[in-house]
Amino acid sequence: MASLTRPADVLSPSGAHPDRAEPASPTKDLPTIELSVVMPCLNEADTIAVCVGKALKAIAEHGLDAEVLIADNGSTDGSQAIAESLGARVVPVTAKGYGNALMGGITAARGRYVIMGDADDSYDFTEIPKFVRALRAGFDLVQGCRLPSGGGTVRPGAMPFLHRWWGNPMFSWMARQMFDAPIHDVYCGMRGFTKVAYTGLDQRCTGMEFATEMIIKATSYRLKIAEVPITLHPDGRKAHAPHLKTFRDGWRTLRFFLMCSPRWLFWRPGMALFLLGILGYALALPGVRLGGAKLDVHTLLVASLALLVGQQAILFGVFAKIFSIHERLMPADSRMDRFFAVFTLEKGLMLGALAVIGGLTLLLRAVGIWSAHDFGPLDYPQTMRLVIPAVTLAALGVQTVLGSFMISIMGMRRK
Repeated sequence: MASLTRPADVLSPSGAHPDRAEPASPTKDLPTIELSVVMPCLNEADTIAVCVGKALKAIAEHGLDAEVLIADNGSTDGSQAIAESLGARVVPVTAKGYGNALMGGITAARGRYVIMGDADDSYDFTEIPKFVRALRAGFDLVQGCRLPSGGGTVRPGAMPFLHRWWGNPMFSWMARQMFDAPIHDVYCGMRGFTKVAYTGLDQRCTGMEFATEMIIKATSYRLKIAEVPITLHPDGRKAHAPHLKTFRDGWRTLRFFLMCSPRWLFWRPGMALFLLGILGYALALPGVRLGGAKLDVHTLLVASLALLVGQQAILFGVFAKIFSIHERLMPADSRMDRFFAVFTLEKGLMLGALAVIGGLTLLLRAVGIWSAHDFGPLDYPQTMRLVIPAVTLAALGVQTVLGSFMISIMGMRRK
């Protein structure tokens, strides 16, 4: 998702990405081990040796049956040779992107458990045993937490001020509110998970959204999630700046959250607007006064706008939910099952037709009043009380008919 105009950076309409990462080293002929430590790498010659060394130290000190795997995304600074010289296995991943690198590396991993972490020395891989203990205890996903709110520690200079005090806490709070994710550090890239759980999530995002997609899906699929406190250290790279960009990547996170939550993007705003429109009509049709203001036909126009936009948002919410379930972006939802148990195309067409007929009836009545005045000037505040509801009702009816057809078309695959 490098830009708003290129949604294929997340996934294609078919659910597959044209540049989806494929591992260069298949694992079918390699023996299974307990743990794979996977590090995505793009020109990390400054720090790759330190990271691999810490991971190998933790593996040796705790007697883990494990490997260190470097998912190289096209490094040109010799990172691959440095990692291999220390005993790490290097898997080249040609498709560009943070998510692509991780998907290629995880797919090539031999371990029943996988622990991923960046190769910039900001994560201390000697903390690997914390994740292993939680995985052995039966958790599917073990999320690291750098923030004090989850028991973690941020060393001085390790995290930019805006990330530390605004972006990360805000997006972590949003993840808890929007998806019920039991985490305090949504951006932490050091985490562990079982290979079985990862395969079931069917990750799609090829960029930096990969990490947040994992949290959202793991929560939606009711996986067992634990959070372990870790320490974040200052980035050890000197050859180049960090890959993350504050406002660009913050917008990408917000956009991805909304795309994954039809309830917050469509349903709640749509219902609020629709109810606001109904309230507007209830006050404006009888001409209620609020303080010194009389609510009249202008209020009806605004209320009509709220009704129309609200209904469109609700319909888009249904469309998005069906699509998300079809493409396995989200798990099946019992509420949608109940919806389809009640909804039929014929019921939608009948409701829409009744609304159109009601609107046309009001329009005919307005024309009758105009005819009674020999098609001359009218009392506009009075006649518009018929015309505005008539047009609105007809438009709502047409949208209901078209929306019902669209829901039925999209719902055919799930039946």
